Amino acid sequence: MRRPRLTLRLRIYVSMLAMILISFLVTGGIALYDHFEQSEKYNMQRLERKEKAVKASMTYFLNQNGGYMSSDSILYQFSEKICELSDVHNLFIVMYDLRGNYLISTNSDSMAVLNAPSKVNYTILKQLVTGNNRAVLEKSIDSKDLSYAYWYFNDIEEKPIAIVGVVYENSEFEGKDIIRFLEELGQSYIILFILAAAVAYFLSSYITRSLQEIVDKMKGIQLGGKNDEIEWNSEDEIGALVSQYNVMLLELEKSANLLAQEERESAWREMAKQVAHEIKNPLTPMKLRVQHLQRSWEDGSSDFGTRLKQFVKSMTEQIDTLSHIASEFSNFAKMPKPNLETLDLTKVLDDVVDIYRDQKNYQLSYRKYHLESSLVRGDKEQMIRVFNNLINNAMQAIPDGVEGKIDIAVRGYKNRVIVRVSDNGIGISEEGKKKIFVPNFTTKSTGTGLGLAMVKNIMQHTGGNVFFWSKAGRGASFYLEFARG
Repeated sequence: MRRPRLTLRLRIYVSMLAMILISFLVTGGIALYDHFEQSEKYNMQRLERKEKAVKASMTYFLNQNGGYMSSDSILYQFSEKICELSDVHNLFIVMYDLRGNYLISTNSDSMAVLNAPSKVNYTILKQLVTGNNRAVLEKSIDSKDLSYAYWYFNDIEEKPIAIVGVVYENSEFEGKDIIRFLEELGQSYIILFILAAAVAYFLSSYITRSLQEIVDKMKGIQLGGKNDEIEWNSEDEIGALVSQYNVMLLELEKSANLLAQEERESAWREMAKQVAHEIKNPLTPMKLRVQHLQRSWEDGSSDFGTRLKQFVKSMTEQIDTLSHIASEFSNFAKMPKPNLETLDLTKVLDDVVDIYRDQKNYQLSYRKYHLESSLVRGDKEQMIRVFNNLINNAMQAIPDGVEGKIDIAVRGYKNRVIVRVSDNGIGISEEGKKKIFVPNFTTKSTGTGLGLAMVKNIMQHTGGNVFFWSKAGRGASFYLEFARG
């Protein structure tokens, strides 16, 4: 399947839009990543501030009560204080003994909801024992992002008397903030994308407008005719292209004129050579016949009358051959310009096939496929010559003693119609395939070798094509391809 062709203007426009879209996505991704980083950093700082406030309040309360306290006293002394701090700072606060066992919390029901452990994790204990001021653990529970922070609660002499843990929920804050950020970013990007698309459209139009002007001028160029140079005032990249094109145009005109002259001379030489060769063949036996008749006259042969009749008959046949040769070359040299019109191809072919249906020693089949319409552009008289030539060639390719089978098929396609003429003849050799459409090439003992060259010439002038398939000893198939009218 042929891919749709994109214009340069469309490719530039799509490329610019793609670059804009990619830059928006990259910028948005970086902004979103930075936002996440900033949000996470903000939450951590906020948690640390709350921890410091809780720690300072608890230390102050401890100092108010002498600065010392046993583990047994914590349950009694801090039961109301941590509830107060929890309400002020919106935190869940829990206290453990130095071995990590649960002592007291702000709300025992929240322990299960927030998945707060009844015993501090060994990893957390190890971090605190080894000298870390605090240990933080991140968890996600029921689509909520929770931060668990632990630290030692010291007495006035900085000796640990308990482990304090706080649970901080930041998912609600982050979620609302991110949604608001994405909405604002999306609205801004939609407006910017529409503006950028409009700018890209005008830029692509401006870039390709000058190229389109050059293309329009180039469309009027005729090979072998007089072509005007393209004028371009700007000394830019397009100006350099136009300047080089004008130079090549002059060189092309010179080359085209020289080539046309050489082709004409070569064609006349080939034509003269072929005409001389074809005429020379019958002239030799004609000369011998004249000489033989002259000797019979001089010898006074008694059967001179009979020999004269044979001479007249032979000379007439040779003259007819010369006349046929002259007609063939004249038809090929004077191939008229086709009178293109819309014609029904199958109707023309039907009339031609009817002429050959009753030929002896040949089985002729004629089939049609997918032909809702067989209207094509062509010259009716030249099409008749093409079909006659291919059918005659097919018959002449079948050797004596072989029952000839000629198959003619017409098949319709979407934009074209193809005619196939097949035979079960001797086929075409590999060497012959290279010259099959060359004038004066023939595989037959008689003929000028102009038939298939004429077929190709006609098909090219009508906008069609001719090609073939063949294998020596297995026949040949010639295909005529027509564009629908």
